[in-house]
Amino acid sequence: MIDHARQRRELISAFNQRDWPRVMESATPLLELFPDDADIHFIAGLAETELGRLGPAVRLLRRAFLLDQRRSEFSANLARALLIAGIRHEAMVMADLAMDSEPVSPATLHVLGVVYSNLHAHEAALGAFRKAVALVPNHAPFRYSLATSLIDTGALDEAVSEIDACLALNPHFWRAHLTLAHLKEQTPSTHHLVRLESLLTDRSLESEARATLHLAAAKEHEDLGNYEVSFAHLTAGKKAAREGFSYSIKQDQSLFSALERATPHLGDSCGHPSSEPIFVFGMPRTGTTLVERILSSHPEVSSAGELPDFGIALRQVWGSDAPLGSELACVDQMGEIDWHRVGELYLSRARSAAGTNGLGMHFIDKLPHNFLYAGFIAKALPNAKLICLRRNPIDTCLSNFRQLFSGKLPYYNYSFDLLDTGAYYVMFAHLMAHWHQAFPGRILDVSYEALVNQQRATSQQMLSFCGLSWNELCMEFHENPLPVSTASSAQVRSKMYASAVHRWHQYKPQLAGLCSLLVQAGISVE
Repeated sequence: MIDHARQRRELISAFNQRDWPRVMESATPLLELFPDDADIHFIAGLAETELGRLGPAVRLLRRAFLLDQRRSEFSANLARALLIAGIRHEAMVMADLAMDSEPVSPATLHVLGVVYSNLHAHEAALGAFRKAVALVPNHAPFRYSLATSLIDTGALDEAVSEIDACLALNPHFWRAHLTLAHLKEQTPSTHHLVRLESLLTDRSLESEARATLHLAAAKEHEDLGNYEVSFAHLTAGKKAAREGFSYSIKQDQSLFSALERATPHLGDSCGHPSSEPIFVFGMPRTGTTLVERILSSHPEVSSAGELPDFGIALRQVWGSDAPLGSELACVDQMGEIDWHRVGELYLSRARSAAGTNGLGMHFIDKLPHNFLYAGFIAKALPNAKLICLRRNPIDTCLSNFRQLFSGKLPYYNYSFDLLDTGAYYVMFAHLMAHWHQAFPGRILDVSYEALVNQQRATSQQMLSFCGLSWNELCMEFHENPLPVSTASSAQVRSKMYASAVHRWHQYKPQLAGLCSLLVQAGISVE
């Protein structure tokens, strides 16, 4: 006789240990035996979400919700799975349903805050995080999440207070140290270097701790003008961050070569005719958020944020089962594509994120790495506007190397090594030259330096390219009330400044190898 009670205990034990493969091993027979058990479906759905199997995850979590619609954790985690799967409209519906339920636990409120943040519903996210903190004020992760939500909405002083509260509760909440260092420019009387250096003396620190503490120290030393010490911390931090994953620049070299081989023919346009999208892309940290803020200050333009939707649409029409973010890995096998369908699917998803619903408004999609897709975007959406940010090559590479990007997607693997970053920049420059040749006149290159030094003229050029009339609000981009959830969230709320231009001059000795690499590739570094 099968001991169902023991099977349930094994399921709960595996769940508590976050052993997701074992959760599914235990859940699979129980799902067949108990098809109307909401809890088993819920636990299995969470496991499938963590394992990245989004189709089964959504089915299981939807079944759990239908079996018991009163439980807010069911609808909240269904919203999370739907969001990850890119089904944003239903994710928002389920999140709102969960938020309106009673009671809602602090953990569920935190899930909802994350969901709302990723749906760009920043005020709703802020409300969810505030409620979670009110219920459990001594929980450091909740205080940190509230801080990041406050940053998104521009409440920087309150965000500092929340990070301070987080670190008072848990000085080892490593990400908080890095966020705090970047929130404001540090001064001789306000820096945190004594604390950071003290924490770094612990030789038992794991890689995440060493990475975040070194990078926080690098930022603060730079603010104080200690450039040699800053760069030493920066190098140590990125080396620590690279531990634990395997990467070779050859992987990206293969991808870029495949993209050039797979370029669709210009020919007669067979894409979707909409002129709504404005794609703003380029190497990260080159001014894409700044351009987004300028353009979205125009009354006829909204912002959809950084959308993965073009890649998802291409993947869906292509029929690729590659994991999200790596769909281009097999681009050589793409074959014939219904470009109109790609454009149509993209618009159906992006309009929801932008809140335009096809009413004729333009919207901005500013995912930086859309430069990889530029030729495919030009084919699928022949009337879309494509703007590529270009910045001094050394400043671009340094700025990428200074940033601790998310490790969830493979786009940023190059950024953990300075020379890999330089090699990646070379590939970016060559690919953009290829796209310009393949689709002449479709992409407007915008110089970050020109934008900083000639704000009005460059802004007018961008608006003209997009078919938009001049509007003086675009000069006051720093007063744009839209939330910002990128690494530039603090900077773009200030007026135009030029202090980041030629930042690399402060590190000339340390960047000699990078300069040589770029010069040998035929790229001017001045």
